[in-house]
Amino acid sequence: MTSARAVPVLMYHHVSPSGGFITTSPQNFEDQLAWLSRHGYRSLTTNEFAAHLAGEPVPARSLMITFDDGYLDNWVYAYPLLKKYGFCAVAFLVTSWMGSGSVRPYQGRGELPRVHDHRECERLIQQGQSDEVALRWSEIHAMQADGTFEFHSHTHTHTRWDQGSRAESKNELMARELAQSKEALVANLGTVSQHFCWPQGYFDSDYVDLALQAGFRYLYTTQAFGQNRAGTDPTCIHRFAVRNTSGASVGRRIRIAANPFVGPLYNHWKLWKRSRRSGA
Repeated sequence: MTSARAVPVLMYHHVSPSGGFITTSPQNFEDQLAWLSRHGYRSLTTNEFAAHLAGEPVPARSLMITFDDGYLDNWVYAYPLLKKYGFCAVAFLVTSWMGSGSVRPYQGRGELPRVHDHRECERLIQQGQSDEVALRWSEIHAMQADGTFEFHSHTHTHTRWDQGSRAESKNELMARELAQSKEALVANLGTVSQHFCWPQGYFDSDYVDLALQAGFRYLYTTQAFGQNRAGTDPTCIHRFAVRNTSGASVGRRIRIAANPFVGPLYNHWKLWKRSRRSGA
């Protein structure tokens, strides 16, 4: 078996017809999954991905599909499409947003609940109405039991403690976030893994130390320009955001991310361009 040298990790938030920021339409998401299926790609579980980082072989066309936050549309639209094409995915949950109650319909199963664009989701969460926009534990259990999704920590409240008046207490507050998230996952799923995703992409050396002390080992970033190769640092896992675009377009980005020669050159070029813009 030819094994992958680098495994791209795809980052989604919403799959929804609502449109707007960080949202992929169901039509484009299906086109992306269909392209991956036609071209022989396989999505990895976190255990398989961790084994790859430790040096164990995985199939050449391997990738990981991740979702951040835990929005209702992940159940309504993403779940049935992932199941249709035989892919698994990873969701990082903001645990305080997850609610109780029975499962709601998903695409192909009854009258669908309303889903909202990202800005409206933020507004409703701030008003204490997260059940209108986020997953319920019953839906999480159903997707987990089906083997389509696995669920991990994305903190308890998704707060940037390094900003504003509480910045001096950020480490204490982040330690509390990690503990509360772990408690919620254990209470509702029976366990918590070693995989963790930074809220809003922010982390520093103090935060990394806190996450390691809390028992997390695999730390997922929003840093797109790097490769997840065997032997690379599991505390800095690179992911790139998937745009609301065609399968062929996403496929080109995946091929660049996985290529052992083109990928590093592309990443170096993108980082150079970014440094030029920031220094202008």
